[in-house]
Amino acid sequence: MPICCYYVGMVTLNSATVSQIDVPGLHLPSYPLEDRRVGIVHFGVGGFHRAHQALYLDRLFCSGHLPQWAVCGVGLMPGDAAMRDALNAQDGLYTLTAKAPDGSRDSRVIGSIAEFLYAPDDPAAVLERLCDPAVRIVSLTVTEGGYNYSPTTGEFQDTTPAVAADLAANFDAGDTPSTMFGYVVEALRRRRTKGVPPFTVLSCDNVRGNGNLAQRMVIAYAERKDHQAAEPIAGWIAQHVAFPNTMVDRITPRTSEADRHMVRADYGIEDAWPVVSEDFLQWVIEDNFPQGRPAFEEVGVQMVEDVEPYELMKLRLLNCSHQAIAYLGLLLGHTYAHEAVQDSDLAYFARYLYMDREGTPAVPEVPGIQLDEYKEQLMSRFGNEHVRDTLARLAEESSDRIPTWLVPVIRENLASGRDVSGSAAIVASWARYAEGVGENGERWPVADRLRDQVMSAAAHHGRDQLAFIRQTELFGNLAENPDFAEPYISALTTLRERGARALLRDLIQAT
Repeated sequence: MPICCYYVGMVTLNSATVSQIDVPGLHLPSYPLEDRRVGIVHFGVGGFHRAHQALYLDRLFCSGHLPQWAVCGVGLMPGDAAMRDALNAQDGLYTLTAKAPDGSRDSRVIGSIAEFLYAPDDPAAVLERLCDPAVRIVSLTVTEGGYNYSPTTGEFQDTTPAVAADLAANFDAGDTPSTMFGYVVEALRRRRTKGVPPFTVLSCDNVRGNGNLAQRMVIAYAERKDHQAAEPIAGWIAQHVAFPNTMVDRITPRTSEADRHMVRADYGIEDAWPVVSEDFLQWVIEDNFPQGRPAFEEVGVQMVEDVEPYELMKLRLLNCSHQAIAYLGLLLGHTYAHEAVQDSDLAYFARYLYMDREGTPAVPEVPGIQLDEYKEQLMSRFGNEHVRDTLARLAEESSDRIPTWLVPVIRENLASGRDVSGSAAIVASWARYAEGVGENGERWPVADRLRDQVMSAAAHHGRDQLAFIRQTELFGNLAENPDFAEPYISALTTLRERGARALLRDLIQAT
């Protein structure tokens, strides 16, 4: 429950002021912040990393382990400059509030991020940190699109402008990297030259076999870079660098001004960029760290030999179900995820027509997990009104998400002769959403790296009902498969002529 304190003196959060904070129920770092030593470099410090991996490390340090695995965050994108300003002014500290469905919350000040480097400011400093022998893990939350691969062919895309520039650059002559691939491979090259053991690359993104994918794409980049290298590096990376697979899970919406106000009003803390998340937390990691790792298992991380069952469960039930409620929810006029699952038609569609009929058959047996209980837990998590996760956030970057998460489910079900009408309706709802205008004339931004392409395809619906799924780089040959194309056309026609409510009720009645 909210603490509802009103402070006369506000504390501006940093390492010098944190000892002044004395609020019941607010956990503070119990380790000396000046003892933090960077052992992990992380690319892509956003809300999820700060609510998830950084929290696990903070818990570990608070349990008595020396903070020798503290994080150096690295930002590559223009938008990361704001994170640089916020975290560096606060010595890496920030507040994290986890909100449970019953309204209770757990709040703490996190201290596990010791440093943040904005790469465009000082590329040499980033490379220096990556080459530090104390750095034994480089972790990634660079989003599904950050691996620069085609979801239909699996091929590395070496013609994207930033990657092409890094491939053409001569780092020995003073050029500097601009991509994660450029920094990781150049740092590994320099470590090899200096006799420093390689770091482990730990992907924490929502893609199947994220470690395997990171390995393939990093090596593909290195192979192309080897064309101009006196001493090739790709084979050495393949032989010596570990890329464990992981499954990560915690719903973390974007920070709002209301979240900043809550931290000020209830805790008396001026925090430039607090984080709010749900209370659920899970991390499953393949235990493959040749140079050592934090004692993750002591703070609740599942260290396993095979991550894939957990990963497929999460991607195909949670992530795909998020897409199931996102576009249809927006078309129905909802704003938040909890509103979408309070809608009985949409909740039935997500829980039974997609999760049970199409998602579950594509999930293998998961050790220690009862899938029916997991699915009910998912609906409860989606319905957490205190998190206030927006459907607009769930609908972003769909050209990375649908091909990566849902299309493999469709293909597996088609190959097994199973029904795909629910998945076809999800794809059709994305296509309808990509038209950019809602059922009542409302307009929304289509936030997607392929925005112009997907909206152009959606604009052709009146002339070609299959125009959207003819984007072969997203859907492969699904437009040519009548077992998918027919339910897709039916769903899209209903959405455009009668609306989302009619589609949901038709699907429910049919089953």
